[in-house]
Formats: sequence, C-alpha cells, structure tokens
Amino acid sequence: MTSRAADRARYDRATAHLDAPVAIVDLEAFDANADDLVRRAAGKPIRVASKSVRCRALLERVLARDGFAGLMSYTLAESLWLARSGFEDVLLAYPSADRAAFAELTSDPKLASSVTVMIDDPAQLRLIDEARDQGGGGRGREEVRVCLEMDTSLKALGGRVRIGALRSPLHSPAQVAALARAVNRRPGFRLVGVMAYEGHVAGVGDAVAGRPARSRVIRLMQAAARRELAARRAETIRAVRAVAPDLEFVNGGGTGSVQHTAAERAVTEIAAGSGLYVPRLFDNYTSFSGRPAALYAQPVVRRPGVGTVTVLGGGYPASGAAGPDRSPVPYLPEGLRYDPQEGAGEVQTPLLGSPADDLLIGDKVWFRHAKAGELCERFDTLHLVEGDRVTATVPTYRGEGHTFL
Repeated sequence: MTSRAADRARYDRATAHLDAPVAIVDLEAFDANADDLVRRAAGKPIRVASKSVRCRALLERVLARDGFAGLMSYTLAESLWLARSGFEDVLLAYPSADRAAFAELTSDPKLASSVTVMIDDPAQLRLIDEARDQGGGGRGREEVRVCLEMDTSLKALGGRVRIGALRSPLHSPAQVAALARAVNRRPGFRLVGVMAYEGHVAGVGDAVAGRPARSRVIRLMQAAARRELAARRAETIRAVRAVAPDLEFVNGGGTGSVQHTAAERAVTEIAAGSGLYVPRLFDNYTSFSGRPAALYAQPVVRRPGVGTVTVLGGGYPASGAAGPDRSPVPYLPEGLRYDPQEGAGEVQTPLLGSPADDLLIGDKVWFRHAKAGELCERFDTLHLVEGDRVTATVPTYRGEGHTFL
C-alpha cells in the first residue's frame, strides 16, 4: 500500500461516522510542517499568517510551539477580534479603511497595545486620525502602533519591467525613510516595524510540472530578486533605524522563501502560514516539501458510466488570476481527474479515471484546496485527525460567525 493509499484508509476510518462534505486537518502532518518551518527559519521567530489558517484553535496550537511568535492578520476587524480573544501581538498585514474599527482601536488601551497597523501612505494616517473622532465618549486618544510596508518588486530596464505584486508604492530606502519621519512627526502614532513581503519569491513555485524551461526562468528570476532585495532591504532598514532607532521588528518572507529570508541580517522575523496546511500551490517548489495537512471530502452521488463518478459540489476556486491552478485537486484515491468540459462544479463534479470504478455511492473523494485558509470559508468546522481517529472538532472563523473578507 502506498503512503497516499494508507492516508486515504486512515481518513476514511477516522470520518466513517461523518457524512461528507467534511474537512479535516491531519495533526501529525500539521505539526511536522510546523517543525520544518522552524528548521528553515534557523532561529528567527515565525509570525503566523492567520489568513492561511482561519481557525483559532489551530492558531493557538502552533503559537504554543517553540519558534513561533505573533500573528499576521488580514483585516482590522479580524485583528481586533483576535486581540479580544487573547492574542497579544497582532500585525495587520494590509492597510485598512475601516473607520469604525479604527475608532474602536484608538479608544481601547488593550487593543491599541496588541495590534499594529500597516501603512504605506501618509493619507492612511490622516484617515486614522479622522476615525478617532467616531469613538464613543470623545476622541480616541490611544497611541497607534504602525508598521511600514516596502515594495519588494524587482524592476528592470529602467523600471519598464516589474516583477512582483502591486502592493506598496515605497520602493527606495529614501521613500520608506521619508514616511518613517512623517510617522514620527505625527502625534498619536509610534513606528514599530517594517514589513517587506517578496511574493514573487515566496509564493511562486519554481518547479512547474512539465515545464522545465519555465521553471528554470523562474529560478533565475528568483535568484536575482533575492540578491537585489537583500541589498535594498538592508539599506532601507539602516535608513529607517536612523529615524526610529527603537524599531521592534523587520518582517519578511513567506512559506516558499523562509530559509532565504531568514539568512538576511536585516530581517528579525519571518511570516508564514500556508506551510502549515501545504495546499496544492506549494507542490511546485525545490526549496522545501511539506505534507498535505488540510483536506476535504465530497461524497460520491452518481456513477454516470465506466471510469466516471460524480461527487456533490466541490467547486471551491482559489483567489488570484483565474486558471487551472486555482482549482482544488482530486487527491485520494490517487488517479482521478476532472472532466475538462466541466471542471470542479458548483453543485456537482464529475471525476474521471480508473479508480472511479472502485468507488460506491456514498464513498468519499478527498481533495486539496489550491490555497490554504480559503478552504475554511467553505466549512464551519475542522475535524482534527490523529492516526485513524478524529480527536477534536473545532470551529473555523466561519463557524464562529465571522467572514472578515
């Protein structure tokens, strides 16, 4: 029996009492992935990206392990909820325009001390100050902890070619330092950190199946991007520390670049989250390999013909540019594939392949989502599997009544 076949047998036994659709997290794989992230971080703490987990119980589990410290959230409302729930170090990874949440943040000492907000433009500071007046009982007077985001994109041909996500407008060390000075001059704010997320390195696989030439180009691009960014990030942090010598942290990296980013002296902590679940988009990396930990099952409801079964629903596409790589992948039993005319459907999904002939009505087909935490937007609960047993059932954000974005 192959390891994947053995996993399928375990998952089927563990969930035999549960009707599909059902989502699980294999705790042995989850913990092994956490250990691998810590090993690659080489002593630098890992800040857990909450959007890649979206389950408070699992966030608590990983933060209880050595090598992990703090959360990186994705909306301000989520940040405040996490802080109220007892998480004491929450870095909001994206700028916000949530005035009501800013009014709450600036009026509550506990929230203000636990949450750090992200900016890349002085206008964002003005919006926060305008929101202070919306707080109950008068102006929100709490000091706001601020992190600056710098652009990590690789620019070539005099800036005519850009490789990297369209995020912060702050590309040069001088631009980041100028905003640092603006924060220092503005009462009610304290600059505590700098973040630089190199998504074109951390989030792009460099071993695309069946595309050796493309894979080589990606590896060459990423090597050049790492060299350029390491030098520019170091210069940027020197410039910012000249303005804010008490800077608390410099955050960088992601699951796909942990060991490379950790090697930079300027970086004090690494961000990662997807590497805990290891969704399908992380299959195409040479820098690391993980164990799929988060899966979901759909029930077989039809057998249209030889070599074909149909499962209920399952069309859970991931965010990003539309394409086949954004679809979930049939994982267990091994060897199933989508009908190219239908793909993963809203209410039914035909699956083709010889394993279909061994599946009966009511059997489970296990899938992996393309991305990590987005799976939790489809399920209220995650069943935690140890060996061949479900040992706990925990709510996702959705199961606790929250869909933050």
